[in-house]
Amino acid sequence: MNSKMLGSIAIVAGTAIGAGMLALPLATAALGIIPALVLLVVIWGVSAYTSLLMLEINLRTGVGDNVHAITGKLLGKKGQIIQGASFLSLLFALTAAYLTGGSSLLVLKAKNMFDIVLDNQVAVLLFTLVLGGFAALGVAWVDKVSRFLFSLMILLLVVVVLFLLPEVSIASMATGAIAESMTSNWMAAIPVVFTSFGFHVCIATLVRYLDGDAVSLRKVLLIGSTIPLACYVLWLLVTLGTVGGYEVNSFEGSLPSLVTALQDIAHTPWISKCISLFADLALVTSFLGVTLSLYDFIAELTRAKETFAGRIQTWLLTFIPPVLCALYLPEGFVAVLGFAAVPLVVMIIFLPIVMALRQRQSQLGGYQVSGGSVALVIAGLLGAVIVGAQLFVGI
Repeated sequence: MNSKMLGSIAIVAGTAIGAGMLALPLATAALGIIPALVLLVVIWGVSAYTSLLMLEINLRTGVGDNVHAITGKLLGKKGQIIQGASFLSLLFALTAAYLTGGSSLLVLKAKNMFDIVLDNQVAVLLFTLVLGGFAALGVAWVDKVSRFLFSLMILLLVVVVLFLLPEVSIASMATGAIAESMTSNWMAAIPVVFTSFGFHVCIATLVRYLDGDAVSLRKVLLIGSTIPLACYVLWLLVTLGTVGGYEVNSFEGSLPSLVTALQDIAHTPWISKCISLFADLALVTSFLGVTLSLYDFIAELTRAKETFAGRIQTWLLTFIPPVLCALYLPEGFVAVLGFAAVPLVVMIIFLPIVMALRQRQSQLGGYQVSGGSVALVIAGLLGAVIVGAQLFVGI
């Protein structure tokens, strides 16, 4: 396996792993560890299949096209509008979720480190102004910062998992569903878990990078998507298996409560600091990547000028909607991540299925993911289940 493939695998895994990992225990605690792991594997299967479906579409359309161009070729202007609206909704939702999670951790840090009671709305504005400014600096700055922070985050994840694994209790892992309604438990968990496997936005870039080599790309997507699955399984084991499903469920989606509970289990102060820093980096790296994408997308839509006034205008359009959401939904980290599943389903399940059907009718030849029409129907049904689950939670 050459260096380009290894780098591509890292891109796939790095795109998926982020702040969504922090929400997994909070979203699945009521299920119990075994059902939660089963759900992880099923969602991973859907995500892996749809990534190969998108690979098929990319290769048949032509190496070098981006997602917007591919959608336009196969589905026309209406398809591009749906794809663009879904992408914008996804990025707004993710930014709002990371703002709520990041501000809540900032409030916790202000209390623990400086004994300052920081108002949550002030924390949202501080988090936005300090870290949101990177989006306007451009991809070169964000790339350098993100690579360093992501590498440090993975290192801290390994350290935290290694030191918490001995504390895992079989009794805690065996804890069953907590809440009264099993249906509500599953409906709340499914969208959040699905959002945690959203790495598909990088596929078109990787097709260009690996010169359309179908064999290599298939390996990259399967291996790259399996790494997040392994990380998520270990993360659920050390959270639900130490703190306990009943306790985590009682946090009601509060990220600071989860971090504090894990710190209480750590026997040494430096492990406690590693846990806190890991949570911080998971949020910050995801926030930087998502807000940069959102900033660039809005700049392209509005055709903003590369002037100071133009950048300020784009920055305001980027952050005002998610900031308002974060200000009025201070505990909405898990809930907003769940909402992000709806546009994500449209982007990586529904639209790819329609595009694949169009291409297969033309019998273009070349790479085709196995499973035929049966697999497409199953993927579509599972996509409908994910959307239905989120709508059920929102009612």
